Amino acid sequence: MKPLIAPSILAANFANLPAEIQMLNTSQADWIHFDVMDGVFVPNISFGFPILEVVHRYAQKLLDVHLMIQEPERYIETFKKAGADSITVHYEACTHLHRTIQQIKAAGSKAGVALNPHTPVHLLEDIINEVDLVLLMSVNPGFGGQKFIQHTYRKVEVLKSLIEMHQSNALIEIDGGVNQSNAPILLQKGADVLVAGNFVFSSADPIQTIAELKQISL
Repeated sequence: MKPLIAPSILAANFANLPAEIQMLNTSQADWIHFDVMDGVFVPNISFGFPILEVVHRYAQKLLDVHLMIQEPERYIETFKKAGADSITVHYEACTHLHRTIQQIKAAGSKAGVALNPHTPVHLLEDIINEVDLVLLMSVNPGFGGQKFIQHTYRKVEVLKSLIEMHQSNALIEIDGGVNQSNAPILLQKGADVLVAGNFVFSSADPIQTIAELKQISL
């Protein structure tokens, strides 16, 4: 089984964003990953609705929106209207996670939940059958280009076991420091979706880099 590849446009050239999106359209990328940061939940600010609307205007791939923000429930409907096909919120940012997941589904998007590196997988036991994906942060959220955290491999194994035990259909998505060296191991452990930012956009041939990630299989 080949992985789903979701390049993160956080690493794209925003001076030439339409061309970057068109490049992804012609590549073997499956999704386009869109990181939203508010400067509160994470120590950085990225972009929001206006940029998502631009990306949606040009994109021919599923838009995978990752909300690294406080009180994400306030903005679910607006992100959906701006073009989000999938919306992932952080376990750590949601007081009423089940309600927020239901809100995302009611808006018409796929629903995901993300875990920071320090957050244990077992906390998802009561929600695992409600979500379409679980995003494991393999770096500390907030900045691109960080080094992959090795403990992520074990978390993927534990999450895969939880999903199988509960007969959930949730996909496992990995975000942070993904490259050709760790991607095969992540897939072996049970990952389904690989987010890659700097690894794709800083390469000499992003289309070829995406193709090489796509060709990795078990």
